[in-house]
Amino acid sequence: MSIDRGTCLTVTGASGSGKSVFLRMVADMDAAEGKVLLGDEDRTTMPAPQWRRKVTLVPAQAGWWAPTVAEHFEEKNKTTATELARQLRLPEDIFSRQVLRLSTGERQRLALIRALVAKPAVLLLDEPTSSLDQESVAAVESLLASELERGLVLILVTHDPAQAERLGNQTMHIKDGKVLPA
Repeated sequence: MSIDRGTCLTVTGASGSGKSVFLRMVADMDAAEGKVLLGDEDRTTMPAPQWRRKVTLVPAQAGWWAPTVAEHFEEKNKTTATELARQLRLPEDIFSRQVLRLSTGERQRLALIRALVAKPAVLLLDEPTSSLDQESVAAVESLLASELERGLVLILVTHDPAQAERLGNQTMHIKDGKVLPA
């Protein structure tokens, strides 16, 4: 399988079919057979942290290790993060808030922002809009469409066929850990 710049591959399948495992393998977080290349660079030729800076996974439930949102963003990225937060309809004071007081939807959007400010070549998203209202889903999809226009490669796990249709250029279906023709 090959994915060109500016392409969104949507990954579909039942819960527990192996979609998240697939993302983790691409991100070099789980052992995998086969070859994963980014351009001419093989995943196995570089340390995992270096690969993950280029191929970034945003899991369904991202990790938060510091008490406030601001502590999760480097100072040099604050302006970009603030603009992305505005685009994603987050409150102006979101960066001063306690992580424990955030809604699941706010955490999902902030995890996406955290990934985007790092400017990866490939973004792996596991159900990024599962806890969002329709307006927030539209904002996330609009932002992702803009990133695709800039050349980002997006691999998106979704249970929403309409979302797959709106964002996807290619589709992959997983059943019982096996890739099936879509």
